[in-house]
Amino acid sequence: MPELPEVEVVRRGLVSWVRGRTITAVEVLDPRSLRRHALGPEDFAGNLEGARVLDVVRRGKFLWMPLADTPGHPGTPAVALMAHLGMSGQLLMQDPDVPDEKHLKVRLRLSPAAGMPEELRFVDQRIFGGLFLTSLVPTADGGPGGLAETPLPLIAEEASHIARDPLDPHFSFETFYRRLRARRTGLKRALLDQGLVSGIGNIYADEALWLARLHYARPTDTLRRGEAQRVLDAARQVMTDALAAGGTSFDSLYVNVNGASGYFERSLNAYGREGRECRRCAEAGIVSLLKREQFMNRSSYTCPVCQPKPRNGRW
Repeated sequence: MPELPEVEVVRRGLVSWVRGRTITAVEVLDPRSLRRHALGPEDFAGNLEGARVLDVVRRGKFLWMPLADTPGHPGTPAVALMAHLGMSGQLLMQDPDVPDEKHLKVRLRLSPAAGMPEELRFVDQRIFGGLFLTSLVPTADGGPGGLAETPLPLIAEEASHIARDPLDPHFSFETFYRRLRARRTGLKRALLDQGLVSGIGNIYADEALWLARLHYARPTDTLRRGEAQRVLDAARQVMTDALAAGGTSFDSLYVNVNGASGYFERSLNAYGREGRECRRCAEAGIVSLLKREQFMNRSSYTCPVCQPKPRNGRW
């Protein structure tokens, strides 16, 4: 499943190619990729054709494109095209003469722009992702809906329940810390709670906790302000580093809009390194092997030396 840095890589790529362009034609090759659009392919195409893409916005792992000049909403960004990447969804920019991908599901033709591809293609092998139209609603805090080039105080309705993510300039540490302390749970469970902080998935939670020297079962109500700030800063750092590399790309199906994979997995310090030396401990002359433990039907990777288990831990 793509995590926040992978989705942000896609957002940054898309915005440079599609912002300001008009969708001139829509071709649905597999209606299963529109199953979240309840009114079906004809309504989907009818509402998109002639619409202009205003921006590409992301909050957490949610990605949407506000649209102007849609039928019934002339000049008003009341509707957005939402992309759910699922396990293997890809948004690719291609020229019309490029052969169709094997698992091409939806093709959007865009108005001509000098030096830019004319098609936005949604490709999805496993068909867990999809495209659909959604309403834009005011944000609860009056701030921008998410990370965007021209932020508006509007958010896709399906994303309105999640909190801001650590890379969002409007993220509030005070709100995060107050709500974190009020929870009586383990730290990693809290980090994975999209209602508290969005966009931190299993991989980056392990990486942030390793960098912050905190165990995943640390009770949240015992965290001091400096510790909470440390883990949040660590999450920002590992996500920023992943962005520079293009994402973790554990799944060979994940690519950005140009079809290139990320390489951050080579720099992971905790996730997937069971039985290998902790790099931080090794630098200090200590031999410590990383451990893997079952966690919420997934895995957690920790160093038993620099991330010791807490007393009264909450698993």
